Amino acid sequence: MSHHSYYAEPTHDEIDRAAGPIVLEFGAAGCRHCHALQPHLDALLSEHPSIRHIKIEDRKGKPLGRTFGVKLWPTLVLLRDGHVWKQLVRPTVAEVREGLAAIALGVKPKTRNGKAMHRAH
Repeated sequence: MSHHSYYAEPTHDEIDRAAGPIVLEFGAAGCRHCHALQPHLDALLSEHPSIRHIKIEDRKGKPLGRTFGVKLWPTLVLLRDGHVWKQLVRPTVAEVREGLAAIALGVKPKTRNGKAMHRAH
């Protein structure tokens, strides 16, 4: 399945209530980094059909991206049951593969300092 169009931005409440694994993909139509990652992300997502993928057109004044601290594109926010497990900024294919496997299996990934990530509400 291809995920090349952007979807309506969900509310914070919708994300907090969401069940299961989700990837929020923040990017922009003109972002070359986003376009470079897209075929790899599509292929990896096809290996994990249980993961819901929400692609969000981000720009100045978009509140959801700001609450997740998005400053560069693409930024992938990996969530499970409404909780942030990991955030990837301009990730490598290996980082995406590892992150998707973690949220699909329910195995919480660690940050560089060894602590799990949590989003402030």
